Amino acid sequence: MKVMLLFPPNWTPSMPHLALPTLAAFLRRHGVEVIQRDLNAEVFDEILTRRYMERAVARLRDRYGPRADHPPNRRPLPPRERVVWALREGPRLAQAVQRAKQMIRSGAFFDGPVSLRAFETVIQCLEIASLPYYPASLHLQSYISARPVDSSVALLAAVRDADHNIFLDLFRRGILEDIKREQPDVVGISIPSMPQMLAGMTLGYLIKEAGLDCHVTVGGPHITMLREQLPKVPALFELFDSAVVFDGEVPLLQLVEAVTAGADLSVVPNLIYWDGDRVRLNERKPQEKIQALPMPDFDGLPLDRYLAPEVVLPLLTARGCYYGKCAFCNVGYGEPEAFSQLRAEQLAGQMLALHEKYGVRHIFLSDEAITPRNLRGLAPLLEARGSPVHWGGCLRFEKVISAELLQAIARGGCSMILFGLESASQQVIQFMVKGTELEHMSRILRESSAAGIWNHTFFFFGFPGETLEQAQETVNFLYAHKPYINSAALGTFLMERDSPAFRFPSAYNVKRIIDDPEKDLAIYFDYEVESGLSPEMADLIMERFTDTLPDRRYPQFYANDVYRFLYACYLREQGETLPAWLAPNDVMV
Repeated sequence: MKVMLLFPPNWTPSMPHLALPTLAAFLRRHGVEVIQRDLNAEVFDEILTRRYMERAVARLRDRYGPRADHPPNRRPLPPRERVVWALREGPRLAQAVQRAKQMIRSGAFFDGPVSLRAFETVIQCLEIASLPYYPASLHLQSYISARPVDSSVALLAAVRDADHNIFLDLFRRGILEDIKREQPDVVGISIPSMPQMLAGMTLGYLIKEAGLDCHVTVGGPHITMLREQLPKVPALFELFDSAVVFDGEVPLLQLVEAVTAGADLSVVPNLIYWDGDRVRLNERKPQEKIQALPMPDFDGLPLDRYLAPEVVLPLLTARGCYYGKCAFCNVGYGEPEAFSQLRAEQLAGQMLALHEKYGVRHIFLSDEAITPRNLRGLAPLLEARGSPVHWGGCLRFEKVISAELLQAIARGGCSMILFGLESASQQVIQFMVKGTELEHMSRILRESSAAGIWNHTFFFFGFPGETLEQAQETVNFLYAHKPYINSAALGTFLMERDSPAFRFPSAYNVKRIIDDPEKDLAIYFDYEVESGLSPEMADLIMERFTDTLPDRRYPQFYANDVYRFLYACYLREQGETLPAWLAPNDVMV
């Protein structure tokens, strides 16, 4: 039995995602041969080469002429000045791009001016690489498709659209040939997020177009959120044979066994599949407890090809969220969820095993929220071993998070905490069923900062019913805690499929959710509120607040969680003061 697991672009190219290593470990434990390929890392590595960039410039020159004055007869077209810029600067950037990539992967990353120039080169190269496929656009953090991927009609057209789909050429010249050579029984494509939908479906399309003799299955959180929509669009099964929903270890193993034995797929749990003339949905079975799963297996992933100065590996301490009540969150995807967590001894053992096996010094705990119990148990275990790894992860503002506990986890290697602040209006906090209190939010920010831990907060404007005055309370809180917050991610409320606010809108001040029939694969929805800020006003407040934020001297350190985490660890090792998010300058010069 041979399986090839594929992780498509676009996810942050600075750290592996846990999907493939978790599945690979489970399948390998049961004797399945697994090839895992992080195409996200591979695609960025391929694009950011002199060869690819020169080819992109040549493609622009052929399409638009040497002076960009002979555009092709198609619409839409990019602004002519951007094409002129690309033709002029492209050759220089092509020569500089591999050096820039090396800088980001080296200790030079922490030299502010040097790495800023490297990031500027990378960003400009990605723009040039995207221009032949305009209006599609590839960024370090996202991919914007030329066609909407939340419409099945548009998606089915996009996977075939060579003029606007950058992945067709990349995959045909790369992974498709590898699949032909390896001849796996099953190809599994993980699609955790919407920006990966086009690339993931393009992989399926190319495999089917080539007539390869393998079963193509898709899975991941984004597919799970679409579990009720997929059977309504049988045309999508032209791109894949089946979809695994919810956690995939046992279903994928049973699928591989059934495919290789030529058995009936009706026995495979959590499976949606095409059965010759119609789509079938199999029974859902409970997920595996995390304690029963092997440690994620990163063997075979290109750990030297991620865009980061040091390898950062993710781990989970638990499955699900131990709180699981927030009205804006779709954890569990609208169905009852059984929370399970590793014991602190198991977690410490995995962290130390990764350190020993891969030499990794940085581990990012990717949980919804780490439990206070695991924090209390983990800290002394790691401190007793000399705190060989830096680690960070998400915490809730719980009353039981004390100054003593925060100091203990700092001694045990914790360098960054990500807090879901969401709002600093107690009324809004209660209405969204967040379960936190301003008193403890304030205290924990101060005490974690005093322990030397980088504080990152998430917050948003526009939860249904929130007023302008309540939004101002959040702004006031942030400024009142300016010395204690090192970075933040802000946005506006999103009406996400399967969240309590989506399932019970009238309970959360929502007049109606707008269901656009053309967006039959939507996971985000427009909506109208009974009172309070409209979505448009929330967007305006966010934009106005963003405009007031001080410029960062070195914004590359804040580009994503991995870079913030590595920056925080570096400053801590150097004994530097951590910067304040709302202060005008960084620490480093």
